[in-house]
Amino acid sequence: MMMKETIRPLTAQQEKDVEQMQAETISLLKQLCAIPAPSHHEERRAAFIRGWFEANGMHAVIDDALNVLCPVGLDEHKDMIVVAAHTDTVFPDMEPMPMREEGGRLYCPGVGDDTANVAALMMLARYLRDRKPSCGILFAANSCEEGLGNLKGCKAIMKAYAPRVKAFVSLDCGLDGICCSAVGSSRYRITAKTKGGHSFSDFGSRNAIEALAQLITKLYQQEIPHHGASITTYNVGMIEGGTSVNTIAQQAQMLYEYRSDDASCLAQMEKQMQQILGQVMGGDVQYEVELLGTRPCADGVDPQAHQALIDLAAGALRRYTDHEPALGCGSTDCNIPLSLGIPSVCYGVYRGAGEHTREEWMEPASMKYGMKAALCMLLHWYETV
Repeated sequence: MMMKETIRPLTAQQEKDVEQMQAETISLLKQLCAIPAPSHHEERRAAFIRGWFEANGMHAVIDDALNVLCPVGLDEHKDMIVVAAHTDTVFPDMEPMPMREEGGRLYCPGVGDDTANVAALMMLARYLRDRKPSCGILFAANSCEEGLGNLKGCKAIMKAYAPRVKAFVSLDCGLDGICCSAVGSSRYRITAKTKGGHSFSDFGSRNAIEALAQLITKLYQQEIPHHGASITTYNVGMIEGGTSVNTIAQQAQMLYEYRSDDASCLAQMEKQMQQILGQVMGGDVQYEVELLGTRPCADGVDPQAHQALIDLAAGALRRYTDHEPALGCGSTDCNIPLSLGIPSVCYGVYRGAGEHTREEWMEPASMKYGMKAALCMLLHWYETV
């Protein structure tokens, strides 16, 4: 059972301040939504965010990974926390995507995941600008959280700061739950190549599509490993190849991934994949296997320190959203600090649905409650006045 953390509630004035920021927060959200930011192409959004921080009296830099970093008190304190929200979206569009408001909802691809949380991060950082932190704080609008972004932004942050980081808070997704356990993964592009030929005159020659289909069948017949209450999955998410209906395909490829919240199960899935590939290798089919990205599981996190952080987040959400947040696992920026033994939690500041679809929406009114909860949690690392 989850312990209830004693939190320092917001004052009446602080609650009022958050409510008075609402209109500006939604305006900022809309501005951010109008700046496309596919993974690895966050330059324009990063430049806007850095300019906004600077215009609002805060120092910010863009690092080589396209993270926008706004440090507070890092020179005065050794210990620090990271508060992050990712700037990238799953959509490849490089032009602004359509937005509309209807029935108390704001519709736009990427509006919630994670643009609403980026807007909240920026507004909360400004609100806390003149307060004195009790440790170093790094506000990070980080890159490459989604898909084949492969957590590049968070990896860069942890490479630079991990020895000093005592807690990591990712503002991501909605406010009804807390992700506090890491689902690791490995993602591959597997390509089959054959001589191919004409579908009539060369009938009987090996077809790359058929060869890939046999490999997929074997992968889907594998036994799923278990360790305690672990969850492990696999998936072929895309297949492409061939030339025409009357051509024996010379090449076909697929995207394959496996996931688990247990490191030993991840290792077993890798072993099984290699064994299956060994069964089909050779003969008249060549296979190329390319690792596209990995995400680690948690490793060596102090359970008491982690639980204290979870309780802090849950207490803030419970107080300002009037519900008990569900605890769950996921694949988020928290995977990286958790894999390094750093207590980490992930939750968002809005209610909505349709993440990763073009029908995504969020309720602007819900951000008042989410931002109160986030501010309440962040004040844990600031001195009382």
